[in-house]
Amino acid sequence: MLHDVTRDWYAWRTVPDYKRTYRTRRWRKLRHLARIAPAVRALGRAPGVFVWDDLSLLLFTPAMRASTVFVLHHYDPLEHDPPRVEAALWERLFAVLPECAAVVCVAPYWARFLQGRGVPGARVIYNAFDLTEIDRARGLDRLRCRAEFGLAGDTLAVYAGKAGRWKGVETVAAALDGDPRLRVITTGPATHTVGFTGAHHDLPRDGYLRLLRACDVGVFTPRMEEGWSRCAAEALLTGLPGLIRPVAGLGDLAQLTAQPAPDLARLREQVYERAATPTADTRAVYDTLARFDRGYFAGAWRRLLDGIAV
Repeated sequence: MLHDVTRDWYAWRTVPDYKRTYRTRRWRKLRHLARIAPAVRALGRAPGVFVWDDLSLLLFTPAMRASTVFVLHHYDPLEHDPPRVEAALWERLFAVLPECAAVVCVAPYWARFLQGRGVPGARVIYNAFDLTEIDRARGLDRLRCRAEFGLAGDTLAVYAGKAGRWKGVETVAAALDGDPRLRVITTGPATHTVGFTGAHHDLPRDGYLRLLRACDVGVFTPRMEEGWSRCAAEALLTGLPGLIRPVAGLGDLAQLTAQPAPDLARLREQVYERAATPTADTRAVYDTLARFDRGYFAGAWRRLLDGIAV
């Protein structure tokens, strides 16, 4: 989205990131660093500002870092591969972040996190949303959307987010198991359905939004420390009342939108309670998050980038 909303003001160049294409997860980030190193060296004398969100910042010269805006989406040791090596790389990254022209986080939690690691003054620019597509999804015929995904009239569809590692979807499914009226639904690439064998959908963007429109409640219980979960935020924007475990950036989202935390011991009761949330309450949540539209995002980034001398 950053490239799209600022293309009238800045010319963007990108460097390919291959690490998500590796079939073998272990050591993929070290292989990524080795593969991207020539491209980073070639950027050494490039004019302009670097916007970077990757461990390969470690390959930058001090002069390059002085012209870099670094974006920290999130940091979670659960994702380290292998743990000791990647942890050391991240600690080195935190040590050099003060050399950057600016550091951006997607939620206040992560700005505080960096401050605790000697990186003061990180700015918060929240992930933004295309309200045109969100509003289009909110206006869809809900019954038709439910029919598309085979949801009967007496079924409560519980959206649990992406069925990836440490996302907590298996926890939600286990807590709701045994109630025939509740159907747990997840999205994302089929290869990511770790620990979940229920109703999973690998959908294009428009299908995903129709699915959100068809659901009744969103429940998000990740173990990992996420940035500012797009799945959770988009579920709230499309009108789903939520239950959000207040972990890392999700805690900021839960507090901002006044979403209660899930209690696994009584999760079924909570789901039924949240499904009865008044429309006025879900509309208030929409109004809260609608502030973070493309205009907000473009303006925040333009003010930042225009203030960096090159």
